[in-house]
Amino acid sequence: MHLLEPFYSWRKYYIASEDERSPFYGRVYSEFEFTHAIYNYLIHPQWDDFGSETLYLKILYTDYTKRFSIIEFIGEWNDTLYNDIMFLKREVIDPLVDNGIDKFILIGENILNFHASDDSYYEEWFDDIEDGWIIGMNFQLHVKNEFINNNIDYYIAFSDEYDHFSWRSLSPQVLFNQINIKMKKRLGM
Repeated sequence: MHLLEPFYSWRKYYIASEDERSPFYGRVYSEFEFTHAIYNYLIHPQWDDFGSETLYLKILYTDYTKRFSIIEFIGEWNDTLYNDIMFLKREVIDPLVDNGIDKFILIGENILNFHASDDSYYEEWFDDIEDGWIIGMNFQLHVKNEFINNNIDYYIAFSDEYDHFSWRSLSPQVLFNQINIKMKKRLGM
């Protein structure tokens, strides 16, 4: 797992640690010292810790004008034991929402498992972004099914057309525009 880096090619457009409005502003990273692990497996030092014991992320891109953020995840999303959604909501999502972000693209291809608890933080997040949306993209099928089986898909939109989206070949703006068009159709806007 230590070889899995967050997507790097968009750094020419955005770096969260250099964005004064980012929850990770000023964070310093090592290329050589591995300090974080998921269970007994070290992970690449470029992933951001936000309080969870098993889930890490990287804000790949945020646009305050178009009001969207793209976030990539790695690890086990465990609301049952570690209340990961609470840490995510309080430490990452709330600061973004406070700065006007109301559209979220969550990239979940490196999420190994999902363990649900109640949906109150998802509901709160959904309520905070009145005219926005949250989509889950490229989640592994068994992980996506766990979200759906626990009715989290009421708050996070999952779709087969997002599951094999080759987002790395696009710029963040193009990715957002393509997703936004699909979401507007889905929401009847």
